[in-house]
Amino acid sequence: MNPLLAEFIGTTVLLLLGTGVVANVILPGTKGNGGGLIAITTAWALAVFCGVVIAGPYSGAHLNPAVTVGLAAVGKFEWALAPGYILAHVGGAMLGSGMAWFMYRHHFEFTQDPGLKRAPFCTDPTVKNPLTNVFSEALGTFVLLFVIYFIAGAQLEGAQKTPIGLGSIGAIPVAFLVWVIGLALGGTTGYAINPARDLGPRIMHQLLPIKGKGDSDWGYAWVPVVGPILGALLAAGLFLLVVP
Repeated sequence: MNPLLAEFIGTTVLLLLGTGVVANVILPGTKGNGGGLIAITTAWALAVFCGVVIAGPYSGAHLNPAVTVGLAAVGKFEWALAPGYILAHVGGAMLGSGMAWFMYRHHFEFTQDPGLKRAPFCTDPTVKNPLTNVFSEALGTFVLLFVIYFIAGAQLEGAQKTPIGLGSIGAIPVAFLVWVIGLALGGTTGYAINPARDLGPRIMHQLLPIKGKGDSDWGYAWVPVVGPILGALLAAGLFLLVVP
C-alpha cells in the first residue's frame, strides 16, 4: 500500500470511530447517550489502535501532523514528505468525521443545542483562555510523543521507522497512552493532541448541511493546531537531548 494512502485510511478510521463515539454519547436518543468521559476516552484509545494497525506497516502510522512535523524538525523525517502526510491526515479526518455525521444525521436533527451539534466534530475548552488552552494541548501532545519514543525502543531512524510504526503489538501501548492522556489531561480542552483531528472535522462542520448547527468557532481553531505542534517539537527535542 502507498504510504499516503495508508495514512489517509488510518486517519479516516481513527476519526470515524473517535467522532462517532462523541456523537453516540452526547446526542439525544442514541443508545450510548450519557455514557460519559470513560466511554469517550476508551473509544478514542481503541480508535488509535485501529488506525495504527492499518497504517503502521506501510507508513509508520503518523496519523497526526504533530508527529510528522516533530520528526521532520529534528531531521528524522524528510520535510519533502511532510506535506503529503499532513494532507492525508486532514483529508482522512474530514472523511471519517463526515461518515460519522452521516450515520448519526437523524440524531443531529433531533438535537437543539448548537454546541452539542458541534461537539462531535471539534474540541472546545471548558474555560476559554488562549494561553492555558495552548499549554493544555501542548502538554498532552508532549506526553504522547515523549512516551511513544520510548515505546519504540528509544530509536528514531529513517523516514519509515517512526515512533508509532510498531504494527499491532506497538499499537496496544499507544492505545493505553492515548487513553490515560484523555482521562488525566483531557478535561480542559478535550485533548485534540492532533491538529488534523480538530481541523478536518471542523471544516466538515462548516461544510455539512446541519440545520441549526451554529458557527464552527474558527476563533478557537488555531489552538488545537499550534498547541500539539509545540508539544511535539518539545518532546522530540527533549528526547534527543536525554537519549543521544
